Amino acid sequence: MKQALNLQPIDRSKPIGNAPIPASASRSSRTLPFRLGTRGSPLALAQARELAGRLEAAHGAAHAIEIVAIKTSGDMILHLPLSEAGGKGLFTKELDLALLAGNIEMAVHSAKDLPTVLPSGIEIAGYLPRADVRDAWISPHAPHPLKLPPGSLVGTASLRRGAMVRRLRPDLKVTLLRGNVETRLAKVAKGEVAATLLALAGLKRLGLEAAATAVLDVREFVPAPGQGAIAITVRVGDNVIQAFLAPVLDAVTGIALAAERAFLKVLDGSCKTPIGAYACVEAGHVAFRAIVLKPDGSRFFETEVSGPVGEAASFGEMAGQTLAAQIPADFFDP
Repeated sequence: MKQALNLQPIDRSKPIGNAPIPASASRSSRTLPFRLGTRGSPLALAQARELAGRLEAAHGAAHAIEIVAIKTSGDMILHLPLSEAGGKGLFTKELDLALLAGNIEMAVHSAKDLPTVLPSGIEIAGYLPRADVRDAWISPHAPHPLKLPPGSLVGTASLRRGAMVRRLRPDLKVTLLRGNVETRLAKVAKGEVAATLLALAGLKRLGLEAAATAVLDVREFVPAPGQGAIAITVRVGDNVIQAFLAPVLDAVTGIALAAERAFLKVLDGSCKTPIGAYACVEAGHVAFRAIVLKPDGSRFFETEVSGPVGEAASFGEMAGQTLAAQIPADFFDP
């Protein structure tokens, strides 16, 4: 595992593991900038730069950020679906290890990649303001999945997207399409697949939104829980980093993600389960919509609930329990 990490040397003047940092400690007294861990993909680096830019704008240039790129298992295992390779933890494990070892002070993630249960000693500090949650349809052959020629091949790494495509069009074929955003777009352009779907937020962060043939409505293609949100994890008890991050964290996104992650936790949501969930926060209330599908899209269960922002996690959990009670034991079998 150690050889997979591209880490900077540990500064022994800094706290290691999840040992609390005294509230009186000052980052300015440390010899190195704050170290921000991230995956090394272009999208992950764009997200890290967004966080670094917001932090430097909030605190001034004196509080520099050092971005540390770390290769994760998910970046190396590209021949298998995530559901077979180990699930969401493949994109977070090495970053978690770096945090606990004291090699970085914080880690940035696509919120949808975070497991529902984090390792002991690590917590989510919060989220940046959420970007567009919708899925983008990319195809030179059709403006929408319903218009694609019969029997066409759609590539995706997401069980949710594959199941939703099959729900609309049982005649379409779905194949595995892994790799970073640019790689997937290139495979569509080369004709290896007729179409793919990607998060619109990711395309926008990379300046590639023009690649989207169409943007799909959230009621038709319910987003993945956490889609469009950037999450920051830290060591439990690191009060200095929590305070450092506080000015850039978005409370509204935190409310929405509380509902979505509570729902996901009830259903033991992972890359093995086609699940969509989206919470929209407006005027002190949260409207929550979720769907759970068979991998082949032939059956699905969905629910909608709403409530006050202070109860977001509670009704997200309640929605999960409602669907869990309806789903047969063999629902996810092939």
